[in-house]
Amino acid sequence: MKVKAEVVIAELNRLRSDVDKDMTDPEYFALHHALCFISYKMGEFQKYLDEVVKDGEHP
Repeated sequence: MKVKAEVVIAELNRLRSDVDKDMTDPEYFALHHALCFISYKMGEFQKYLDEVVKDGEHP
C-alpha cells in the first residue's frame, strides 16, 4: 500500500499545532518550514515516498 504525501503533511501539521506558535522556538521553526517546503514540493515528496517507503514501513 502506497503512503500518501497528504497523510504525512497532515501529521506534520498536527505536530506543528501541538507546539506554541513561536518562530524563535527551534521546534516550531523547523516544523513550520518543513511543512511549508514539503507542501510546496508535494509532487516531488510523493515521488520520494514512492521510492523509499516499502510495504509495512509506515503506519
